Amino acid sequence: MEEQGAINRFLADVERRALRIAEIATGNRDDAMELVQEAMLQLVQRYGRKAADDWPPLFHRILQTRIRDWYRRQAVRNRFKGWFGIGENEVDDPIANHADRPALGPSARLEADDFGRELEAALNALPLRQQQAFLLRSWEGFDVQQTATAMGCSQGSVKTHYSRAIHTLRHKLKDVR
Repeated sequence: MEEQGAINRFLADVERRALRIAEIATGNRDDAMELVQEAMLQLVQRYGRKAADDWPPLFHRILQTRIRDWYRRQAVRNRFKGWFGIGENEVDDPIANHADRPALGPSARLEADDFGRELEAALNALPLRQQQAFLLRSWEGFDVQQTATAMGCSQGSVKTHYSRAIHTLRHKLKDVR
């Protein structure tokens, strides 16, 4: 029973950051929520009995795999839409597609400042692997080995992707602050 409480605490702790990672990767909150939920469920089902220290890299490996799968599915869907001419003449209604925003409180105002928007835009512009390496290393605080495990690549690849991400972000954000 204590094991179940430990994994529930881990999932509660990682949920918001994981959702943000998935949302940055997909650009869609609903898809991000689905990816995070699937990753959480898979972690509990397959790795719930592992040591608690193993959960962070395992969870993020599952999440990153789900995100890559999402990209693949999107590419296939877009290809089919192109083949069949779906969506070419459709006009999107910007009012119907606009998300409702709650009233801005102090924390929301902080998130809405210029630097936050610039940082998010810069993160969204990064290639997926650089984005993953940066978010896992900087936001999650993973070391190189944990990040390599989560991303399913070598430690050298993590260092390369992270270095390129840092360089790109510094270049894009140098005039913001």
